[in-house]
Amino acid sequence: MKLSKIDLSSLVGIAHSDGYLQLLLDRGDELEFLEIPAPVQAYEGLQHLNEIVAETLTLPVLEEPIAMLPVNSSMAIAVGYSESDRILQVEFHNGAVYQYAEVEPETWEDLHDADSVGEFFNQEIKGRYLSERVD
Repeated sequence: MKLSKIDLSSLVGIAHSDGYLQLLLDRGDELEFLEIPAPVQAYEGLQHLNEIVAETLTLPVLEEPIAMLPVNSSMAIAVGYSESDRILQVEFHNGAVYQYAEVEPETWEDLHDADSVGEFFNQEIKGRYLSERVD
């Protein structure tokens, strides 16, 4: 058996219809819809994988709220970081607040100093860290 590493971080949604596995991918500036010939078992396997990952990966509960700093960005309203917990928190313009686990202090500094918060976020954070919506 040959194992391959895969990155499913851009996968937003899946479905199966008429012998096709249907995938919705986040390409950063747009969503892409793909259809791949596959048995329904491929869909069921991806659903099962998602359940396993969701059960095993959870962010730690923070003892104190993260102080948020306003940012000038078309993507986010504010960002914050807990160095002791290594959690980055991002508040998006749509009101959603996400936390990202195990973010290195250097990555936080680079995000905070970036000319474009959204560009840095999309290139260096999105899909690279375990994340969870908290609000």
